[in-house]
Amino acid sequence: MNFFKKDPLQIIPFQSYGDSHHFYARGRALEDENIDLSKRGFFSLLKIAWKRFEADEIPNTKVRIKFPDDSVLYTTADAAGYFKIKKDVSGLDTMANDEGWLAFELSFEENFSDRIIQNNNRFQGEILIPSEKSSFGVISDIDDTILHTGVTSTLKWRLILNTLFKNAESRSPLEGAADFYHLLHRGKNGKEANPVFYVSHSPWNLYRYLELFLRKNNFPKGPILLRTLGAMRGKEKAEKPQKQTEIIDILNTYPDKQFILIGDGGEHDPDIYLEIAENFPDRIKAIYIRSVKHRKKVMRIQGLFENYKTVPAVLVKSSKEAIVHAREQGFIL
Repeated sequence: MNFFKKDPLQIIPFQSYGDSHHFYARGRALEDENIDLSKRGFFSLLKIAWKRFEADEIPNTKVRIKFPDDSVLYTTADAAGYFKIKKDVSGLDTMANDEGWLAFELSFEENFSDRIIQNNNRFQGEILIPSEKSSFGVISDIDDTILHTGVTSTLKWRLILNTLFKNAESRSPLEGAADFYHLLHRGKNGKEANPVFYVSHSPWNLYRYLELFLRKNNFPKGPILLRTLGAMRGKEKAEKPQKQTEIIDILNTYPDKQFILIGDGGEHDPDIYLEIAENFPDRIKAIYIRSVKHRKKVMRIQGLFENYKTVPAVLVKSSKEAIVHAREQGFIL
């Protein structure tokens, strides 16, 4: 038995977004630790959690991107195996499907003669190019907005317990959240295909976990935008919080589109969203903040929203309340 056998290599594409002539893709090159996200049991989940955060990256490797029309782009991963590419490419919308998803193929440019590369070195990536039928976009937080995490628990113990010791298929979505998001996705005539973007402070290590959760619980498919562990540890200094930067990037990518922002009252979503609305008052249609079981936080948000008039800003206890308001505003059918 070869105890020193090396793991196969893989590329994990992260669903991203673009428009008819702007291509924006992200992903990571790393060893395949054979993580089975469907496994249960304390020790199995502990082992999976360790593998997710101890991933062996493939640093500084060149990645090839091939489009359906056989045109090619190249990018290079950083020291942690992450890559991000933004390029002007014409005609992207003509290669997308009816929902606006453009599929492309990723592969290692390097041969790696001494290593096995999964999937015959062909990995499927996607970016969303919003349909012309869409009338607005939705930008949503994940933790405690659509997924029960316990971010307000003391020392965040419930958040840690849920993330590390529950598999994605057993996690509970907030009641009615998927129905609300599908109504927003379909819009006021039921056929709009409005884009939905998921933005979270969670690390990219949880990308596949969150993607599986969204798919299993029937949320509209959309780009998932997370952050690196370096940013979480404060090693990467930024002028604004990562979530705020990601939202502003989306707004700048689609300057003619309005957005609905959805978050929760557990941490900083109300403050971030209000600041964005003040800076982009004609671009934000409404803000929905889910109430949390924390009296002081709820009172603070109520104080923020009480006299706020720039855009509709609503603190809701349930998806039903949000649906009623969205119908009154003419956002959904």
